[in-house]
Amino acid sequence: MAGRAALAALGATAIAAALSACDVPLGLGQPTTRALENGVADTLTAAKTLEIIGSYTESGDPSLPAIPASGARKIVPPPTSSWKIDLQLVKPTTEHVVLSGGSADLEAITIGGQAYFRGHQFLAEHMGSDPLSQNLVRAAGNAWWKGSAGGVPLLTNFIDGASFRATFLGPAVTQRIDHVSVDGVDAVNMSGPRADVFIASAPPHRVLRVHLKTGVVVDGISDGDLRFVNFDKDFGIAAPADVIDFSNLSTLTPIYTVVSVDTSGCGSQCAVLALIKNLGGMNGAKAPSTITFTMTDSASGRVLGSCQAQVKPDVGYNATTTVGCTIGNLSGQPAGAAIVTATADNPGRA
Repeated sequence: MAGRAALAALGATAIAAALSACDVPLGLGQPTTRALENGVADTLTAAKTLEIIGSYTESGDPSLPAIPASGARKIVPPPTSSWKIDLQLVKPTTEHVVLSGGSADLEAITIGGQAYFRGHQFLAEHMGSDPLSQNLVRAAGNAWWKGSAGGVPLLTNFIDGASFRATFLGPAVTQRIDHVSVDGVDAVNMSGPRADVFIASAPPHRVLRVHLKTGVVVDGISDGDLRFVNFDKDFGIAAPADVIDFSNLSTLTPIYTVVSVDTSGCGSQCAVLALIKNLGGMNGAKAPSTITFTMTDSASGRVLGSCQAQVKPDVGYNATTTVGCTIGNLSGQPAGAAIVTATADNPGRA
């Protein structure tokens, strides 16, 4: 009897060791931990495309292109920004991402090392407040502009199979919870100090969701709650057409600035001229630029009259031209007691 008991104990120990080596869970019929981890790593590695949707907090904002024009500058963004993200990835280096946060949205496409951005309000909020910077914003409209690919989230530890496994699985897991639901799909929650990782119970065991724990930072983001969808879908990502290059202002619509005002022809009927210079290009403005002349009383500041002139035809980058009009009905106001100023209105792209 003692021999049988010893054999039984030995057999039980061997079975337990075998079960441990295979990572069999307590729930009968559930996938092993090893199968789940292999499935996540293998499907992320094999996926040609995938989409990540969710939210996160990032230190700093995506970078903007430096503006070489005189007087233009960038505003330093707030130290942290919360974003909602919809990232479509085509491996190895093509992305289409839409970021929304607060009052401004930003859309980006990266192909290889080149990045393209779009977001009029975002650009307006992050450019300088000086007139030239805001003229550049108006000229850009809602068009795409070239920028630094370094401003687009990479999320390497979330999309690379080996990196994901090393960051979130294996020793990083301290608890396993079976039969949880992610958007109606049965899943296993592999939980640890860094994140709750939700993996599909059914093969091929793709990752469904990653929820970072409070205070954890991975790939420069925190408070992340990301869902993984659309594996191997054709997103049709392509480089946009008609792109603005802020390092080459000739790619913009006209941006006229007033160089000088000539009032030598000003009398009871005041013929005024303005020498203007185009700091932009000649591309696709939604309407002609307009120069508004305003005469004000030098003592009281009261407006005595005004007139407008459209800039037709446009001139090229850094070129100058002259426009003029007549300020009438001055009621005999002496020209010497008045000041004439001129301002340019550049409507930019549609």
